[in-house]
Amino acid sequence: MTKLKSQIVKNLNVRNKQASFEYYFLENYIAGICLKGTEIKSLRLGKVQLQDSHCFFKSGELWVKNLSISTYQFGNIHNHDPKADRKLLLNKRELRKLEKGLEENGVTIIVTRIFITEKGLAKLEIALAKGKKLFDKREDIKKRDVERETNRRF
Repeated sequence: MTKLKSQIVKNLNVRNKQASFEYYFLENYIAGICLKGTEIKSLRLGKVQLQDSHCFFKSGELWVKNLSISTYQFGNIHNHDPKADRKLLLNKRELRKLEKGLEENGVTIIVTRIFITEKGLAKLEIALAKGKKLFDKREDIKKRDVERETNRRF
């Protein structure tokens, strides 16, 4: 048991680095997430992957799809499905703002970060985002290269 306690991440903070390269962030929100017992245990071990995860509305509620939380290695037959859809917790005003934002063409809701608060609650940072064009991505690459060169010189 002591070996397991040493593997637990105190301050989990996993970012979706690819998202900032692929999208412009219009608005950011912090949402709670409904998890089962084995999901939160696996999350505290840092076994989560955010790539290709996005949010959608189903009967007035916001859900996240393709958020991969690995199965808990010490779980039993009641272990969770790693790719299951999970419900997000936001207040009605925020949900209405997100729904109105989705009506615009080319806008989606993506997951940018997952973290655990000081109280031990799992939270998702989601963003209303618009996709970048290829030339926008090239400009970002150029800016990054110029920054790298200036940092090397000094």
